[in-house]
Amino acid sequence: QLQASGGGLVQAGDSLRLSCAASGRTFSTNVMGWFRQAPGKEREFVAAIRFATATTYYAGAVKGRFTISRDNAKNTVYLQMDSLKPEDTAVYYCAAGNGLYYTNTYNYWGQGTLVTVSS
Repeated sequence: QLQASGGGLVQAGDSLRLSCAASGRTFSTNVMGWFRQAPGKEREFVAAIRFATATTYYAGAVKGRFTISRDNAKNTVYLQMDSLKPEDTAVYYCAAGNGLYYTNTYNYWGQGTLVTVSS
């Protein structure tokens, strides 16, 4: 019900755009979020957007570099990632739910897409 795509291998300073196509029961939720999980670390919040108001929220580590947006006609949420750093390397997951910052407030998860940033 959530299909994430767009990951890849880039160099530091490059940009990448992730996409998350939503379908089915995800429409009953209020928020779409992006999380990431680096090797050996816990999954962490990256960004979120409210469906009703398009209000956006960002983790401090990505604020000013990443932009979350939505295309209602395509039922797709995007994460534009600019000025990428090696520490942004992780598997990125999109999720749909009714919370914001915590993984346990999201009901639906995509399969993850790997982003690797080389120095």
